[in-house]
Amino acid sequence: MNKTAVLYALASAALFGASTPAAKLLVGSVHPAVLAGLLYCGAGIGVAVLRRLFPAVASGAPEVALTRAELPWLAGAIAAGGIIGPLLLMAGLAHTGAATASLLLALEGAATALIAWFIFHEHVGRRIALGMVCLVAGALALAWTGTPTLDGLIGPLAIVGACLAWGLDNNLTRKVSLADPMQIVQLKGLIAGPFNLVLGLLVGASIPALGTVLAAGVVGFLGYGVSLAMFVIALRHLGAARTGGYFSTAPFIGSVVAILVLGDPMTPQFALAGILMGIGVWLHLTEQHAHTHDHEAMAHSHPHVHDEHHRHSHGPDDPPGEPHTHAHRHPPMHHAHAHMPDMHHTHRHDSR
Repeated sequence: MNKTAVLYALASAALFGASTPAAKLLVGSVHPAVLAGLLYCGAGIGVAVLRRLFPAVASGAPEVALTRAELPWLAGAIAAGGIIGPLLLMAGLAHTGAATASLLLALEGAATALIAWFIFHEHVGRRIALGMVCLVAGALALAWTGTPTLDGLIGPLAIVGACLAWGLDNNLTRKVSLADPMQIVQLKGLIAGPFNLVLGLLVGASIPALGTVLAAGVVGFLGYGVSLAMFVIALRHLGAARTGGYFSTAPFIGSVVAILVLGDPMTPQFALAGILMGIGVWLHLTEQHAHTHDHEAMAHSHPHVHDEHHRHSHGPDDPPGEPHTHAHRHPPMHHAHAHMPDMHHTHRHDSR
């Protein structure tokens, strides 16, 4: 278990979860689409500045820019998570009660895991699946605000579609997670932000006062920008299903902040959600997955140290010290050890 990657995933969830109560303070005076645009713009602009000031902040070594071959994956992620997802959510919220919408939005983690499992063939064992069930159940318990209704199917189906779009976004982002996470966030924010702003203006909303714009930008920088950069690093080492599982704790963390800062009451739902999510995180943390597996030959560039998967030789122009970044080749390898579905372990599994 890569404990550092787990901490990145949980820190990502904490920042995003804490941003929810902050966004609630703004949503009363700002149209949801405009607010989403301001949050994304804050993420994109803030991370662009951070990237210029601290280019190696994530790993201690220079990150690698996106390659031309990776751009279609990122474009798909932006289209799914930054354009299609918000459009479906807007349509769904217009035809769905608040209680039903809150419950359905808790399904993003499950959507991420199911897409990772069935479409991208990421290994999800029984322990991880059970942990995901507990995490999603905790999110559902936390979101329960009344008896959901299904007077119409268009709204709920649109919200489920939004969760699927965000789950697809997470899996497509995993495909490019060896690239500079801050460049990924910068592009996502600077494309999805203006799109959502235009969407809000098209439906009759207006840009709020400058103070509100700046406040939304700060919340977006921390809760969307820094959070997403940490999420990408976790994807690199843990895979989409496990990272999505840890990120499912975000609503619980948001509730903790709301209780401590906004004075929201502590409810039995909160306690039940905490227990279920605690069990889910424990199941993920205590996973042991080891078997004989094959590595295909590959060539790429990313920050690394000379572990058992990086035993290549160096040329005179390669950087000294570790971690370092340079182009390197992985020869075919056949061995057994404990591992996660990181970017070096994308092999298929049998029924074990």
